[in-house]
Amino acid sequence: MTRQSDNHIDVALVKKFYANLYDPEDKSPRQCRVRGKLIKFGVATLNEFLETPVVLEPGERYSTYSKFYHTHSDPQKLASKLCILGQGFVLNTEGAPWKLLRKDLITLAQTWSVLSYSNLAPTSHTLNLNMDKARLIYGLVMKMGMDVGSIMSITKGVIPNSLTFESLSSAINLAYIRKNC
Repeated sequence: MTRQSDNHIDVALVKKFYANLYDPEDKSPRQCRVRGKLIKFGVATLNEFLETPVVLEPGERYSTYSKFYHTHSDPQKLASKLCILGQGFVLNTEGAPWKLLRKDLITLAQTWSVLSYSNLAPTSHTLNLNMDKARLIYGLVMKMGMDVGSIMSITKGVIPNSLTFESLSSAINLAYIRKNC
């Protein structure tokens, strides 16, 4: 998206993008027009832009992360890599793993969760990780090969209700990590 300056974005332009984004048939390639310009945001385009090529082993169709994600992950295995010692999933009323609390995560997992909330798979719910988000953060922490473009392209944004220009969030740097993680 076009920025007006280093610290502001044109929210009206972003809203226009999201308004044109909706496709009831959800067909590929994913693209839309904003102010007469064609914006492509399909899986291949996102991976090319982010310089995150999908590397597959010979004969493989899916990335390591995709195969991992679609298996029933052991919650204890996830918690052992994502949480500080002695912490794990909060259980629901049936005793099944429900969520990981962000305060119980190791610093690396907290950092990846913050990055994923704002860039990879945006969400407004940031106090804990559900099982899907825990799998994503586990894949990032374990440096699994993943199709980043695919993960981003399935995320449908929410159109913010705000002023025309807004300040960007602070950078996720060491000072931010020390303060929030």
